[in-house]
Amino acid sequence: MAKKETNLTLGISEPEKVNLYMENLKYPLFDLAQYMRTFILSIDKKIGEGIYWNVPTFYFTGKMNPFEPKEYKRYIVGFNFYQQDTLRVIFLKGANATDPTGLLEGDYKDGRRITTFRSIEDFKSKEKEFKKIIKQLVKLMDN
Repeated sequence: MAKKETNLTLGISEPEKVNLYMENLKYPLFDLAQYMRTFILSIDKKIGEGIYWNVPTFYFTGKMNPFEPKEYKRYIVGFNFYQQDTLRVIFLKGANATDPTGLLEGDYKDGRRITTFRSIEDFKSKEKEFKKIIKQLVKLMDN
């Protein structure tokens, strides 16, 4: 039996869901999250967004061969709001990226990598490398 298609498996962005989520978000680094959301979406027109794992998550919206949803092939990055003084960004396929500056941390078996930011200024100081990594991941999916 085939799995039900979802906006995620079809690569359809859901900005209205993220807008609603952000309108109700009570988080000390809200301005940073909003800034990063705008920045991530501006990197490539094939990046969409939705709410997965109860947080804004960004994913590839271009054409892909069919895959099992549990393979998480479209995911690029997701926010993690657990810490109040640091915005964690989870690169769900971060192990696939070349990262000469060491922006991505951790060595998780499932390929995740994490980076953290404490302020908009902190993010801006690493923005260039962050953008390079996102572009790499999009390019790997866009085949």
